[in-house]
Amino acid sequence: MSVSFKKVLKYWDLFLFNVCAIVVLDTVASSAAIGMQTFFWWFVTLFLFFIPYGLITAELGSAWPSEGGIYVWVKEAFGEKWAVMASWLYWVNVAIWMPSVYVLFSGTLAKVFAPDLNIWAQTLIAIVMTWVTVAAGILELGKSKWIPNLGAIVKAIVLLGVGAIGVYWTFTRGFANPFAPQDLLPSWSVALAYLPVVVYNYMGFELASSAGEEMVNPQRDVPRAIIFAGAAIFLLYVIGTFGLLAILPLDKLSIVTGIIDSVIEFSKILGPAGSALTLAFGIMILYTFLANMVTWTLGANRVLASTASEGLLPRSLGHLHSKYLSPDYAYYLTGIISTLLLIGNAIPAETVASIFWTLFALSSLIFLLPYLLLFPSFLKLRYKRPEVARPYKLPGGMPLAWISAILGEIFIAMACVFFFMPPEEIKDVFLYEAELIGGTAAVLIIGYLLYIWSGREREGIPTSRVG
Repeated sequence: MSVSFKKVLKYWDLFLFNVCAIVVLDTVASSAAIGMQTFFWWFVTLFLFFIPYGLITAELGSAWPSEGGIYVWVKEAFGEKWAVMASWLYWVNVAIWMPSVYVLFSGTLAKVFAPDLNIWAQTLIAIVMTWVTVAAGILELGKSKWIPNLGAIVKAIVLLGVGAIGVYWTFTRGFANPFAPQDLLPSWSVALAYLPVVVYNYMGFELASSAGEEMVNPQRDVPRAIIFAGAAIFLLYVIGTFGLLAILPLDKLSIVTGIIDSVIEFSKILGPAGSALTLAFGIMILYTFLANMVTWTLGANRVLASTASEGLLPRSLGHLHSKYLSPDYAYYLTGIISTLLLIGNAIPAETVASIFWTLFALSSLIFLLPYLLLFPSFLKLRYKRPEVARPYKLPGGMPLAWISAILGEIFIAMACVFFFMPPEEIKDVFLYEAELIGGTAAVLIIGYLLYIWSGREREGIPTSRVG
């Protein structure tokens, strides 16, 4: 049954959606933990990865503006089997990432409002926020889009504010970390653990295209929104990272609460006004975590629903809300997975940081795998479907197309490998890597079995014989 979606996403919606999706405050501190060399990596990845990746998604999003985004592109290039795996991985990573974001939410909440909250109390808060996200995402897109729109503005205020505080701190108290030319040079021994986070922080341009049929003019607006949002995203990341490193020495820079810690440190010199500033930043940061998850679930659940609606995954996952036309069953499953992971990781965890990084690394590794298909899909479609109109086309002909796709593939592959090198906050490296390998393998196997099961359903073969 075909569905007629409302056209509700305009240029500024797409611009703000991109900013909200890609600017992720919960990993700014992780990238800043590299130290001053983080600026070297921001600039290197900007030119060798972020710009080529953005232009590739601009071309694909304008040429194939269908509901489903990356699923549609991979399917056009390599067929349904690879597209299903891309769709499944793209969706399930968000379900795994959500608990790590809300662990950070509860950790920040405790830092600002209730320092005595234990791990279980913080876990309960994270579970509540999971289901708030589910409820918000099921609303019709014309309403729920305002959460990421406002989120983009709030994120800009936070990072620009931290940057401004950092400038003031530098002039009045000096820069908190060594700031010499040699400190900007890359050190592989340090960067390998955190470099994947820099790449990860640049991902998400394809997300808006998951709602391609709900855009007013995707051929015109998608490329413009990607190009201008990309410039804003880079500046926000660099400014925010500068502020963190200006205020907090590396040995005091927490990968979980780094941003709010910098504000608290600055607030100490303001007297009574400092408490109000901390409160204001705390509320804004907490809102951005909600905006993160609403934004990504809006896209990821539509990717999954598009796949399931074609019978390539269980059709129940493609179920749309009768009133809002949102993928409600996919949202419910997202909430259940997030809740179970929060409870399961709270049992053995000693610190909030260990819960955050383990869940973040697992979700990020799974998240990156579909991009190993995105860049080859771009090249394949250049050859396979040259007749498709491309309102925007990456300049430079096939030579630059090959260079851009190869660079993207290399950066994604490197980030996948480097996630197996945990930061100092992880004490049990063997358990961490076992969870990473086991979790990723389990997700891949489950996705493939669901695809086989769905194929048997389409062919009328009893599904009880699967497995």
